[in-house]
Amino acid sequence: MTDPVPDLRAGLTAAPQPRTAVLVVDDGTEIAYHRWEPDPGVRAHSVPVVLQHGFTANTMVDWADRGTVAALTALGRTVVGVDARGHGRSQKSPDPRRYGEKRMARDLRAVIDLLGAPEVDLVGYSMGAIISLLVAAEEPKVRKLVVGGVGAGVVELGGVDTRVLPNDVLAEALLADDPESLPPEVAGMRAFAETVGADLPSLAAQARAVHTGGVELARITARTLVIAGDQDPLADRPEVLADAMPDARLLLVAGDHSIVGSSPDFRTAVADFLRD
Repeated sequence: MTDPVPDLRAGLTAAPQPRTAVLVVDDGTEIAYHRWEPDPGVRAHSVPVVLQHGFTANTMVDWADRGTVAALTALGRTVVGVDARGHGRSQKSPDPRRYGEKRMARDLRAVIDLLGAPEVDLVGYSMGAIISLLVAAEEPKVRKLVVGGVGAGVVELGGVDTRVLPNDVLAEALLADDPESLPPEVAGMRAFAETVGADLPSLAAQARAVHTGGVELARITARTLVIAGDQDPLADRPEVLADAMPDARLLLVAGDHSIVGSSPDFRTAVADFLRD
């Protein structure tokens, strides 16, 4: 008998405080990661779930405070969330040469190796989806993969969809002296970054280093779920992405790019897909 999937439509369930540690990766950068154990009394699952957040956010903002971690630990999962370099509690730098999703994928693989598990399930959102796709294309340990907040841009541009939000415009907006003068499409992202205490020079550096080198999607053997908001311009035509992978299906949920934090349907879909 399998454990029931928690119904998250009733409201958010914030995760308890995790055990947080730092891994110094090959270029000397300190990468913070956060670990939660399965809920007491729940049959433990042998495969841990690794979470990679989106741009400007961090593990706590995207995953712990929004109910996803709690849903997974209730299913007996060990959960590990990684703060990408320049984000959360990981080391910061204003140097674009230290960034890019390909570099972040190496950091994520280092944390996965540290876990010592023969298999992991991997969940990434937006920037974190690109990182997770890059890892899954090279890492045979990835058993299941969930990617959200991205669409045809991965196939057609090789990364996040910069047609919607050009990376140079975003970088300049993050460093603007007068944020009130910014156009709406970037003002909201700047305001969110400030609200969560993000380091703006580090975010601008990542914006300038955004990955455009493509992902070898045909090499991804993990069973994959692509989740996109039906009103998300950054996840335009997500079926193009799903069709480019050998074993992927698409789920549309109501909402825009904020579904990672605002949609109970998103959180429930992640838990349901990773329930076994």
